[in-house]
Amino acid sequence: MIAIVDYDAGNIKSVEKALSYIGEKPLVTRNLPDIQRADKVIVPGVGAFEDAMGKMARFRLADLLQKVAAEGTPILGICLGLQLFFDSSEESKNHVQGLGLLPGKIVRFPSTDGFKIPHMGWNSISIDPASKLLKGIPNHSYVYFVHSYYLQAENINDVAATTDYIVKVHAAAEHGNIFATQFHPEKSGEVGLQILKNFASI
Repeated sequence: MIAIVDYDAGNIKSVEKALSYIGEKPLVTRNLPDIQRADKVIVPGVGAFEDAMGKMARFRLADLLQKVAAEGTPILGICLGLQLFFDSSEESKNHVQGLGLLPGKIVRFPSTDGFKIPHMGWNSISIDPASKLLKGIPNHSYVYFVHSYYLQAENINDVAATTDYIVKVHAAAEHGNIFATQFHPEKSGEVGLQILKNFASI
């Protein structure tokens, strides 16, 4: 069973629909025992980093997700979910810490003439051929992004894919049982559905 963590973030329904479309039966829940016994866990999300971490604390999800990851359960963060997996974000004015599942920080795109922020739309990704999450996805495939902040992973070996928008963006991360995408697989057509299938089969 795949548990989709419900912490009142946006975009949860889209992820649930995409998983159902590929034949999975996901459970949208914030019930701690349900999440702990799930075979796989997905943390989706659209929203603000600090607000999301506040809800994680309120629903007692932060400690549980750290435990689930430490126990080796495959866990996938999508968009805001990716950002929460790392140490900190410039979006948080009060220096609220993330889950710290992987080392790195989330920074704001620099204002640059000719580029809109948020970064919104389809971009191609350069894929690490060793990635399990992106296995079988053609290099330079296009996926859908919506974000104003982006990942700077501390360990380059954790980076599963990159894209270019103003700067080089770490677009996906992978380390052991921990997976994350800044882009939205559930909104990325057949490529995105294959990525979700890959995760479901890990």
